[in-house]
Amino acid sequence: MASEGKNLIGVDIGANSIKVCEIKEKRGARSLVRFGYYPLPPETIVDGHIINAGAVVEGLDKLFDKARRRNIALRASGHSVIIKKIAMPLMTPGELQEQIPWEAEQHIPFDLADVNIDYQVLHERRDQGQMDVLLVAAKKEEVSDLANLAHEARLRPMVIDLDAFAVQNVYEVGYGVPGPHETIGLIHVGASLTTVNILADGTSAFTRDIANGGDAITGEIQRHLGVSYDEAEAYKLGGDGRGIVPREVSDVVDQVVDQLAGEIQRSLDFYLATSGDRQLTRVFVSGGTANVRALLDAIHDRARVPVDVLDPLRVAQAASTVDPAELQSHSAQAVVAMGLALRKERERHV
Repeated sequence: MASEGKNLIGVDIGANSIKVCEIKEKRGARSLVRFGYYPLPPETIVDGHIINAGAVVEGLDKLFDKARRRNIALRASGHSVIIKKIAMPLMTPGELQEQIPWEAEQHIPFDLADVNIDYQVLHERRDQGQMDVLLVAAKKEEVSDLANLAHEARLRPMVIDLDAFAVQNVYEVGYGVPGPHETIGLIHVGASLTTVNILADGTSAFTRDIANGGDAITGEIQRHLGVSYDEAEAYKLGGDGRGIVPREVSDVVDQVVDQLAGEIQRSLDFYLATSGDRQLTRVFVSGGTANVRALLDAIHDRARVPVDVLDPLRVAQAASTVDPAELQSHSAQAVVAMGLALRKERERHV
């Protein structure tokens, strides 16, 4: 895939907020020249479906007010996206292109007329006459809805990537491609969806979405304490300047993160059980809930490997044009937008 031209502006439209990152590359150095964060009203996006398009367009308008550059990369995720790693006989690129629709019919649970399909060869196992291929399908309706929102805000969507791969971009550029004996777990905990992506032999070996995320913690705090969403969100993150956190908050948080960590561990166990004798080397967590220490501890207690917050600023240092306080408070949420901002204008378009 060619990677010429300027970086696209990364736009992550999440269930709770929109994040925007713009990276400039000059002589091999990257700088983050723009970061924007816009909170969305509750239930703007439900189960991956955009319910309140007006709120999203308004947020995009504000984030791109007076912006001259409007070529963007968006992300798709959730039930509208299927990712499968499949084994196929070794073949030429032309043969593979012809064969992919037949393979997709076997592995994609949607009508092929309703999806956009993409694929990438991960490994060639010449001694076995086989190759591993990553097959991705995204529902055309969801992709079209995303693109239409962007057009309404006078933006030009050039690329649509997936959560898992945007986070992987950040990890590989910021931390380096994992070595042959490293198995890295990348866990992105969004508001309503958690994405698990395991890197082995330098490529994505396993991905899975979990229909649970940070909003489950916020919702339980609301229910137990009878407080507003904003108060519950602040308590979840340790107070956020709202005074003393009630004692029962930590019990509620522990209970919910224990359940989420259990679901994450089941995904990790499934991969480890089906991949032979591999062991996990390290886990990195991103998304707003990465700031909840209890979640990192709960994952560590189960996985028994080092667990860290993925730092997107290893990709690009913030320029003076970026508000350091805003970036600091939302850096874990900026990971997907940062990964999208690594995509280039002249790549193959979606």
